[in-house]
Amino acid sequence: MSAAARVAPAVEAAKTQFGLINLLKAGAAQLIILHHLAFYGPMADHVRPLLPALIDWLGGSARIAVQVFLVISGFLAAKSLAPSGHAGLSDPLGAIAHRYVKLAPPFIVATLVAAAASALAATWMTHDSISPPPTWDQLSAHALLLHGVLGYASLSAGAWYVAIDFQLYAVMVVALWLVGRMTGNRRMPALMPLVVALGVAVSLLHFNLDAEWDNWAPYFFGSYGLGLMAWWASDTRRNSGAVAWLAAMVLLPALGGLLLEFRSRIALALIVACVLFLWGRIKTSNGHAWPLINKLGGISYSVFLIHFPVCLVVNAAFTRFVPADPEFQAFGMLTAWGASLAAGAVFHRWVEVPLGRAVHFAAAKIVARPLTA
Repeated sequence: MSAAARVAPAVEAAKTQFGLINLLKAGAAQLIILHHLAFYGPMADHVRPLLPALIDWLGGSARIAVQVFLVISGFLAAKSLAPSGHAGLSDPLGAIAHRYVKLAPPFIVATLVAAAASALAATWMTHDSISPPPTWDQLSAHALLLHGVLGYASLSAGAWYVAIDFQLYAVMVVALWLVGRMTGNRRMPALMPLVVALGVAVSLLHFNLDAEWDNWAPYFFGSYGLGLMAWWASDTRRNSGAVAWLAAMVLLPALGGLLLEFRSRIALALIVACVLFLWGRIKTSNGHAWPLINKLGGISYSVFLIHFPVCLVVNAAFTRFVPADPEFQAFGMLTAWGASLAAGAVFHRWVEVPLGRAVHFAAAKIVARPLTA
């Protein structure tokens, strides 16, 4: 086979992507940036008299945009781990390690950047959003994605999400492996969705009602599980009866949880899961606005990681060098927003992608190395 023939399928695959997922990720990332700009100030404090309703909404309700990432993460985890809903994994530790090396290396770099940004910002302003110099224990806990459960203060806004995403993925891997072992890896297409539905119910009816659990996977499994169920329910190979049964398993615990105590974050998670159930598998080509949407969706993790230190430095610079007039500070917020997107694109190109390639290359070398006597 010629080189051109081998490259052609990859090029063709790059032309079509899960456009709706990229649109949701891109939109949620923008709201997260704006939420942190509005919540952490101090530029937003000066802009509030000019746009009080908008700043208050961004500083409060916009935070639930993270639910979009939780549901999508579950949706894509089901796609990669158990696309047909069958339990059973031959290498659970390998799957967990693969997820760690995908999430952790760029997160560690972004954490170091956040520590440096705090040091720089501290020379220009005094503010609660600036972290004190980190300790080695604190950095080590971040590197292991254990900062939340060990009680260390996060060095960057949103650091908690990376740890929770890893926990949720690990929980799903272990569940698939255990259920597979218990059933002898027999094909039982209804069993794993039932296990996940029970997990969603327990999460929404108990753990998610207690903020003491917000450093642990069970608190968030309701949203993540809705994404898992959305993938399995949208499988076109299932008959209408199976789809209706899966949809009921998604809706009943979610609606029951909302009736017990309405939570806007869970309502949003349910809406996103329903959208993914209906249209999440549709692939779009690179036409019209889709190239930009796919690009923003593709760099969303890097934007999520790097935007806070960027916003912190811009906040400090506008506090130190720019008048406190609302119009000037509003321009500062727009500057921080645009700089966050630019930094995310650079971070994706020069940190996230190269680190991913380097780690996978090293792992392949280790696996391929022959054993010596």
